[in-house]
Amino acid sequence: MHPAYSVIVFTTFSGTGYGLAALLGLGFIDPSMMSVKAGYFLALALISIGLLSSTLHLANPKNAIRAFSQWRSSWLSREGVLAILTYVPITILAFLSIFMDSSIGWLGIVAAVLAMLTVFSTSMIYGSLRTISLWNTWLTPASYLAFSIASGAVVLNVLVAVFEGNSGNIPQYALLVLVAAWLIKWFWNRRQSEGYGKSSMETATGLGHLGKVRLLERPHMMANYLTREMGFRVARKHASMLWNITIVLALIIPAVSLALAFAMQGSMTAVLLSVIAALCHLIGMLVERWLFFAKAKHAVSLYYGDEALDAA
Repeated sequence: MHPAYSVIVFTTFSGTGYGLAALLGLGFIDPSMMSVKAGYFLALALISIGLLSSTLHLANPKNAIRAFSQWRSSWLSREGVLAILTYVPITILAFLSIFMDSSIGWLGIVAAVLAMLTVFSTSMIYGSLRTISLWNTWLTPASYLAFSIASGAVVLNVLVAVFEGNSGNIPQYALLVLVAAWLIKWFWNRRQSEGYGKSSMETATGLGHLGKVRLLERPHMMANYLTREMGFRVARKHASMLWNITIVLALIIPAVSLALAFAMQGSMTAVLLSVIAALCHLIGMLVERWLFFAKAKHAVSLYYGDEALDAA
């Protein structure tokens, strides 16, 4: 699939914002702390930037309001409705924290649940597509949810370290969630490399029982929308290089930085390490999301000469 930068920014930034909002809403940190006030502001900013960037992917952004009408059958509509609903409790909690140094426990839980449901709906836009076997697995929503919490935890660690000077056990928890998220992604990637759910020209046409199916002539001689958007190809060596970059930026550097920050609590070095962990993780996640789209193949590409929809 062709990686649209607007969708990459949307899924990365809004996922981080929802993860951060969910962690703040659960009330593990005193709402009167400056880090919580800044956290709610940052969460709303990230969510808003992500949602606004998603409209750039529409052919006619002014018609985005129509996407809300199909919530009974469309995960895209459900995502839009939930995104709007989630603004309400998060905004109220932000107001209470910033101006009244307080919070409402049950409202925080509602905000956390709605935030995760929104991320889940986003993931199901892709995970529900049977025509893209790489995405059509429960590991897709699992990885989206895990990365949302992990990214939110890494950012929360920075805020607490910067504003409070001592982030306590947050680096440790952020590290655990980060490793868990990448463990899920490892299973997702393993499933891809082993070709689970792989489609072929035989399965796509239903003629496999007759023997090997081959293409006599392409539907179109020139490139068209389907070949550009659905048949996007990334070279195996480039995909491998980008995957290694993702692992280094989004996992290894943040994990080492968080471990060192936890060991150097209260120092400027710990603050710097926390900032490095967050910046590297977010950059790495942008690359990871690019690969998520670039390595996926739509079943329609079989009719344009692809032998099988296996890993790129």
